Amino acid sequence: MANFGVKLESREKVAEGTMAFHFEKPPGFQHKAGQFVRLTLINPSETDAEGTGRTFTLASAPYERDLMIATRMRDTAFKRVLRSGAVGLEVELRGPFGALTLHDDSSRPAVFLAGGIGITPFRSIALDAASARLPHRLLLFYANRRPEDAAFLKELQELESKSSNYRFIPTMTRPEDSKHAWHGETGHISKEMLARFVSDMGSAIYYTAGPPAMVDAMKNLLMEAGVDSDNIRAEKFSGY
Repeated sequence: MANFGVKLESREKVAEGTMAFHFEKPPGFQHKAGQFVRLTLINPSETDAEGTGRTFTLASAPYERDLMIATRMRDTAFKRVLRSGAVGLEVELRGPFGALTLHDDSSRPAVFLAGGIGITPFRSIALDAASARLPHRLLLFYANRRPEDAAFLKELQELESKSSNYRFIPTMTRPEDSKHAWHGETGHISKEMLARFVSDMGSAIYYTAGPPAMVDAMKNLLMEAGVDSDNIRAEKFSGY
């Protein structure tokens, strides 16, 4: 697997407590939407017991000019260095890895179940599918406590107007805690919610990513709904 030295180009806040970091895309680097990389700090100004490396899904689509990751900003040495490092900070990138990528059979809908920062692979897949005008039908369910916590919310809402094959269903579990009015779905992703939007639940391929407890809950929900385990693809984000 190839190693690259890449430089930080910019950073931005994409939700409360969540930042995106944009790195240059090295010549020759290619990835599939949904894959992840390993980033390692080079001679960092500080370290701690959690180490100098982390695994991140690439939230950027393959056609985008840079490589973007997004992460919750826990108070660790790794993330303090990323947050405060100057533009041009160089890190080692290894990858890509992973198989949480869109299936080939376009006759089968793709249903994405994301919680919090688990949205990152699905941003990449949804944007890539729209750009390539893939025939797959995509339904993206995205659970957060409040709109303020939902990274890429506006962008994913606007993508509906650019792709007739894509449907976005964000849901908020604590909308009453928001400073903004919320008129969309509320509560956790449930069998009833899925049934209202997925007309052919038995033929779909399901993808889920996010905190381990959320991923386990989604897998259990799908199994209880009669979905075959071969049609469920999952990736747990732990220690982010």
